Amino acid sequence: MFNRDTWSEIIEALTTNWFRTILTAFGVLWGIFILVILLAAGKGLENGVKQGFGGMATNSMFMWAQTPSQPYKGLPKGRRYNFKISDVEALKQQVPGLRFVSPRNQLGGFGGANNVVRGLKTGAFNVYGDYPEVMQQEPMDITSGRFISYSDINENRKIAIIGEGVVKEMYEPGEEVIGTYLKINGVNFMVIGTYKKKGNNGNSEEAQKQIYVPFTAFSQAFNMGETVGWMAITANDDNSITELKKGVFEVIKARHSIHPDDERAIGNFDLYEEFSKINGLFIALKAVAYFVGILVLLSGIIGISNIMLIVVKERTNEIGVRRALGATPWAIRGQILLESIFLTIISGMAGIALATGIIALINLQLQGVDTSEMMFANPSVDLGVVFIALSILIISGLIAGLIPAQNAIKIKPVDALRTE
Repeated sequence: MFNRDTWSEIIEALTTNWFRTILTAFGVLWGIFILVILLAAGKGLENGVKQGFGGMATNSMFMWAQTPSQPYKGLPKGRRYNFKISDVEALKQQVPGLRFVSPRNQLGGFGGANNVVRGLKTGAFNVYGDYPEVMQQEPMDITSGRFISYSDINENRKIAIIGEGVVKEMYEPGEEVIGTYLKINGVNFMVIGTYKKKGNNGNSEEAQKQIYVPFTAFSQAFNMGETVGWMAITANDDNSITELKKGVFEVIKARHSIHPDDERAIGNFDLYEEFSKINGLFIALKAVAYFVGILVLLSGIIGISNIMLIVVKERTNEIGVRRALGATPWAIRGQILLESIFLTIISGMAGIALATGIIALINLQLQGVDTSEMMFANPSVDLGVVFIALSILIISGLIAGLIPAQNAIKIKPVDALRTE
């Protein structure tokens, strides 16, 4: 079947009516083009949204104290309580599977009063008291100097790492930052590093206006004692923080005399759970892309099948002669199927090439553009998608040629030779 004469016959059959062949092929080309473009667009949206997380450890949750809604052990509901630094060590020891438990305290906030002074300049910034582990949970690029270390924690050093947004507001262009002092709520802290963040779900500008200081120095300077405002907790890679948080809550409730069934006493934001929902959304979008693309492709396949029926009808005499000369039904069937598959693959590959060119042009336009606020980045399709597309094309070609091929072998040689 795969010889020169066979392929010459296929080319001649498809080029007899160029216009008809091109119109037929366009349906398949357009279908595979739509499929690849939809998948690439979905991937670009996924990349943009994930980029918005700014590289944060997504297997994490944030936890803070609220007011108990039930009385317990003689303590009333509605009372106030705070996490303590001792809770951190208790969680590390009693809840297996936790990678980081980072206590945090905070001053200021978006829209808050001015809390930072340098010379004649003032500003309102988020100030966090943190441990070095927060660098693993909330990655940032240190642009100069360094981040908090455990020696800073142990020695209560009043040092600060500031964002580029703080630098712009509190310093003159080109002014040396490292080694200078900022007064935070009346307490001097020496700047030892600067950082830059990306993403943060559309809040990248606000993310640059944060100040990090050692947790112990923060507690000492602002009279926090053993109080912990909230915690950032990250699970190991082989554990889910969503599954571990029940054990975390049990430890905290036991240590602070909170009713085991009280669901309102501890506030939390499960980043892993939210991230899983987003992943589920993109899986659904990919399924929709395949569904729509295959439906459009199916219309092209129907067109090819119809054209092949017409071709078989036009070649009735030829088929009759071949049957009379001893051609087997499989030889006739194989010829029709091969023509159908060939036309489908050629038109489909043209669609893939066109879609790839469009995607390349989009990526070229996005080069050098800050996509952190666009929620769209690097649209692409991987090699697996190309193989899937090729598999779809081959199967589609077989389906498109199957009915015409069956019709072809049903033609009796005598009847075919009589047809004008």
